[in-house]
Amino acid sequence: MNIQAVIVNGQTIIPSAELKLQKHKVTGIQTNVQRKKVLLTQLAERADTYFSLAEQGEYSRLRVEELLSFMKSISGHTKPVPVMLQLFRLTDQRKVKISNLPSSKKSYLSLLRIYYAQQQTIVLEEPYFQLEEEDQVVFRHLLKELSTEKEILLLTANLEDALLSCDEIYRLDDVGLHLLDITDSDNEPQVQEEIEGGEFKIQKIPTKKNDKIILFNPPEIDYVESINSSAVVHVGGETYSCALTLTELEQRLQYYGFFRCHRSYIVNLQKVRELITWTKNSYSLRLTTEQDSVVPLSRTKLVELKKLLNI
Repeated sequence: MNIQAVIVNGQTIIPSAELKLQKHKVTGIQTNVQRKKVLLTQLAERADTYFSLAEQGEYSRLRVEELLSFMKSISGHTKPVPVMLQLFRLTDQRKVKISNLPSSKKSYLSLLRIYYAQQQTIVLEEPYFQLEEEDQVVFRHLLKELSTEKEILLLTANLEDALLSCDEIYRLDDVGLHLLDITDSDNEPQVQEEIEGGEFKIQKIPTKKNDKIILFNPPEIDYVESINSSAVVHVGGETYSCALTLTELEQRLQYYGFFRCHRSYIVNLQKVRELITWTKNSYSLRLTTEQDSVVPLSRTKLVELKKLLNI
């Protein structure tokens, strides 16, 4: 799957990239809402792809089994409706009108259209957005089963949703498509250290989100802050908890251009755009991130920062 570059007013919204989808693997792309919509518009030109979009409606006057029967008839699907009702765990709701279903079940029903799609590639936008936990669990299992026959791509602005069912997750920003290094927390990897000329270099920074360990390359990180004595890592508008202390992170990140700008903050100097002077003794740093991120700069750190930046 080729992703074409999109440039608006001289600014790169989406860079060109290539993504290989595979059967037996659910692939996810996490990005902001703007890039997600632009990417969907671009992918819509693909004739071999079925799209399941967020908040698409259903025929509210039909009963559940009538809807499945209708989808079966127009798609040429071979499995009988009672079999699909059992597979979808909707047997108890088969006689219920769709208009009388709770919103989570309505969204779940709309998602089930992907099982009647004839295309080999399925693209889903925010499939878990309105699903209650019970429906999330069922759909996650169904998605895994469908992936044995189809290539599946999930687009979301919420990394937590991607973690529910994706085997591979990419983060899309204005630089490119980055594969996230994710493992289960039960199999937390050891972070490698190399000793070279008296200096150590850390290849990955371990963070945690929803019982998953996510390893980031240091240049991906925007800044780190301490909240209630716990380190929080900020990457592309998302936050991730980290078991390391701020002092440990400072030691590991300093060789990658990071700076302890405040007792509670470490910033990636490569992403600093502006030094803000509020008052004679009050300063902040504005970053070139997707969100308008501003981090405090201690007065005692100002001289050291100016020396580092040659200003």
